[in-house]
Amino acid sequence: MAKKKESEKTTFSIDKNKNFSEWFTEIIKTAELADLRYNVKGFLVFQPWSVLCMEAMYDCFESALQRKGHNPYWYPTVIPEKNFYVEKEHVEGFAPEVFWVTERGAGEKLEEKLALRPTSETAFYQMFSLWIRSHRDLPFKTYQRAQVFRHETKATRPFLRGREFYWIEAHCAFPSLEESQKQVLEDMETTKEVMGDIFGVPFIFFERPQWDKFAGAEKTFAADVIAPDGKVIQQPSTHLLGQNFSKAFNVKFTDKNGKEDFAFLTCYGPAISRIFASIAITHGDNKGLRFPFEIAPLQIVIVPIAFDKNKKVLEKARKLKEQLRILGHRTDVDDKDAMPGSKFFYWEMKGVPLRIEIGPKELKAKKLVVFRRDTGKKQSITEKSLLKFVEKTGKEISANLKAEANRVFKGLIRDANSKEDIRKIIDNKGIARCNFCSIDMKSAECAAAVEKELLATVRGIRVDKSENPFGTGNCVICGKPATKIVYIARQY
Repeated sequence: MAKKKESEKTTFSIDKNKNFSEWFTEIIKTAELADLRYNVKGFLVFQPWSVLCMEAMYDCFESALQRKGHNPYWYPTVIPEKNFYVEKEHVEGFAPEVFWVTERGAGEKLEEKLALRPTSETAFYQMFSLWIRSHRDLPFKTYQRAQVFRHETKATRPFLRGREFYWIEAHCAFPSLEESQKQVLEDMETTKEVMGDIFGVPFIFFERPQWDKFAGAEKTFAADVIAPDGKVIQQPSTHLLGQNFSKAFNVKFTDKNGKEDFAFLTCYGPAISRIFASIAITHGDNKGLRFPFEIAPLQIVIVPIAFDKNKKVLEKARKLKEQLRILGHRTDVDDKDAMPGSKFFYWEMKGVPLRIEIGPKELKAKKLVVFRRDTGKKQSITEKSLLKFVEKTGKEISANLKAEANRVFKGLIRDANSKEDIRKIIDNKGIARCNFCSIDMKSAECAAAVEKELLATVRGIRVDKSENPFGTGNCVICGKPATKIVYIARQY
């Protein structure tokens, strides 16, 4: 480990709930998550502490996808212009954000413009049309991990809204609408299994209103997470594409009776870099970051005490490190030339779940002092019990962070019976639950009023349970009989 002088010690103390914007900006810098000084607006350099976590996050999602029958592919970063313009609604939705490659070398124009992929439907389905021929080829379930590029015109925010982000996109083809609908439900379950259960990030899955669906989709479903400033962050979304893209790209198959039909397509997109932001935001506290044990960049740090006076202390620390690493735990020894207190502050700010302290006294007693970042408590354990302790406590840390986050999330959703109620709820950093006309295009005017008058958006209806209008039973905007309960919030 590199040397770090005492004068370079890092402490962190910002009230996340009162000064969230400052907290988020400073933790990115102090914890060295990303360097914003790259000289292209909207692009940043991801640093090791975020990359290591995101690699673990990728592993969790990819493991789940492969277990459920998805095969990995690597597609080109560029998409020919002719592909991109095949599906009319899709291109109208994405064209304003596309980066185009138009030249090579010293200003020589390309024969055809190439789009840096903003998403990859038009790349995947062009190949699906070559690979899928028969019902025996279906279901066809694929995914790739990739970067996508969108020229965001809104204010950029590191990890949350940029012009390049890291994600996974899954694309699937089925012989029937019913099977494609089951895939959308499976995508939502994958989000729960990974983002909810492993990463400990609470969310609500909504069916998006028709005016806010993915360009080219029949229906869009998306998970919303909330930040301490009350703004929601859209996380994994899954889209029922129907036969729109398969007709545009000629993705056909012959059924058991020899009849030809177009495949039913779905796509699913967990944005890893954006989910990372939600993990940091959800679990971080006033001292810095906190990570679930499974995805922490460093799971265990060992801090030897007074090792300059007793070499056996450092030897023991290194031996413990190797024992833990053999078991697959990401572990390191902090042997920097700095005072122990400085090291403690530093690793607490970085969010390492477990810290082991060992000095001459512990060495003699064959004991260790262990600090838990989630609770901030220390305890003494025997050296012999360390491995079992780590296995048990790692799970407890993740479960504790998840339970704490869920408690906070549930308290942010409140019922509203009027526009003024909605305003008060979202001004107090919450999500408003209220009656609404519908989520069809005929209610777009009410949605526009929400945006104009309340500076918020209609997120949609819950997917996980059926909800009927309450109170007066009338839409909070136009006063007409309501058919749905929607959730309204401000967004990033």
